[in-house]
Amino acid sequence: MVEQAPAWLTNSLIYLGAAVIAVPLSRALGLGSIIGYLAAGIAIGPWGLGLVSNVEDILHFAEFGVVLMLFLVGLELEPRRLWSLRRPIFGWGSAQVLGCAALLCAAAMAAGLPWRVSLVAALGLALSSTAIALQVMGERNLLPTSSGRAGFSILLFQDVAAIPILALLPLLGGVAESAETTAASRWIEAAKILGVIGGIVLGGRLALRPLLRWIAKSKTPEIFTAASLLLVVAIAALMQLVGLSMALGAFLAGVLLAESEYRRELETDIEPFKGLLLGLFFIAVGMSIDFGVLARSPLAMAAIVLGFLAIKGAVIYALGKAMGLPVQERPVFTLLLAQGGEFAFAVFQAATGAKVIAPEMSSLLIGAVAVSMLLGPLLLVAVDKLLLPRYANCNTPQLAEISEQQHAPVIIAGFGRYGQIIGRMLGAQGVGATVLDHDADMIEAARSFGYKVFYGDATRLDLLRTAGAATASILVIAVDDKEQSLSIVDLAREHFPHLELVARARDVTHWNELRDRGVMRVEREMFESSLRSARTVLEVLGFAPHEARMHAMRFRRHNLELFERMYPHHTDRAKVIAVIKQGRQQLEDQMAQERAEKEQRVREEGARRPDWGA
Repeated sequence: MVEQAPAWLTNSLIYLGAAVIAVPLSRALGLGSIIGYLAAGIAIGPWGLGLVSNVEDILHFAEFGVVLMLFLVGLELEPRRLWSLRRPIFGWGSAQVLGCAALLCAAAMAAGLPWRVSLVAALGLALSSTAIALQVMGERNLLPTSSGRAGFSILLFQDVAAIPILALLPLLGGVAESAETTAASRWIEAAKILGVIGGIVLGGRLALRPLLRWIAKSKTPEIFTAASLLLVVAIAALMQLVGLSMALGAFLAGVLLAESEYRRELETDIEPFKGLLLGLFFIAVGMSIDFGVLARSPLAMAAIVLGFLAIKGAVIYALGKAMGLPVQERPVFTLLLAQGGEFAFAVFQAATGAKVIAPEMSSLLIGAVAVSMLLGPLLLVAVDKLLLPRYANCNTPQLAEISEQQHAPVIIAGFGRYGQIIGRMLGAQGVGATVLDHDADMIEAARSFGYKVFYGDATRLDLLRTAGAATASILVIAVDDKEQSLSIVDLAREHFPHLELVARARDVTHWNELRDRGVMRVEREMFESSLRSARTVLEVLGFAPHEARMHAMRFRRHNLELFERMYPHHTDRAKVIAVIKQGRQQLEDQMAQERAEKEQRVREEGARRPDWGA
């Protein structure tokens, strides 16, 4: 008698088989991986081949992929960078949610729905898909752009906004509770929330790093991987326990570990799990599309989907214009945020439980959100092929990426004011250089002055190979953006270890991060020019030119020595501050002593000089 395979093994076979077939096929057709996952879910779901029936359980499990994604996004954001985003998060984020919700609610009430139903539908439909938006942004390298930062800020606010929206539903449902019980329960819930968030913040600051350091000393890679997953699972469970967003908690934990020495290792360990679970999430979304509701009410479904996409699209496009986003980036920005989101599933299910909306209406709204998540990537393909070329042709010069193999000994990545000086000096000495930049306007301007600059993003491995990185001797990293600079360094270290790297540092933090990666030839972009200006100021004040030069060179030497003393402690803020204060005091004391000795010599020479007028 043949024993039947366990359900988990059968389901794993179905999911993996569907993904392996659908995703490569979708990418080959130019539709992207997300459409492949969604199509695989439709094919194996209840309305396809019917191979899987427990869709809701799979969807809840697969949401952990979104949690892992937000954790990894948090790892890329240091607390200071997150703090700098506070205004776009709460400013533009609240404008998007409130603006979309207000118009959607007005449209629903105009269609004859009760105000409670209209409000819940509007709040749920105002939310966007964090999973799809961030996945697309990552694939297109949009996160460092202005539209990527704006989209991320709005998505993060939506994760925060989902909490009060869910808390509002019982009140709309008219759940009867005494005032004392309601007040007491709210205080308890607030205390739980503050306690969990405080625990995550304090734990991330005080406990997580020593714990990870202790685990790393075991030199057992699989245990460190297990610890990484345990960290994210535990934080997600804590947030779920108090009714908060699991993804928001994971993001917060990632931010707290962004400055940790184990940041890269955590990313490497969690990335494969994130990819698999996100794929499973998209498959589950495809399975959750209720084609029965679509068949029973096709006109209502079409009206809801097209209506809320149009309203959200109009609000978000206007928001992008108000934010000053480039014209070329607005269509993708609008489309990524216009589609429905995974948090809408939770909102509509909770609203049904609170008896705010009927189960039939909930099914219709959930189906509309799922259909919009299917249409979003399809519309994105259409935008890429039909709309973006027109935007590009009308507003910026179209440049072909570097395609011919180059063989110069030096590659310069970035041809702004910094890279231009390097290129001009090399050219004056007859040294050939391959110059890459991805700013089309700047390239056109440089070419008008006779410079040969290729269009290409040096963070892409294929373009770096074409630029001749395999045979060149030196790579000069002169790009403006710090994150792009570090990405180029990582790429070069991994694939072209023979290259000597000469890098531009924007500030002390960037300098330290480059040194962490083994880049020894680093120059701060403003340091030398600032020293020249300081020399000029001293000369204007009456110092002799040779004396001003001597003071500037001494300060330069002292500053470089101070940097080397600070570098071993750059992760310890208190120690760095102490070293800086000590170094500054030493320099001031030394200079004061030299001035006193100089004044003493002048007095002694004056005393020895004969007084011919006596």
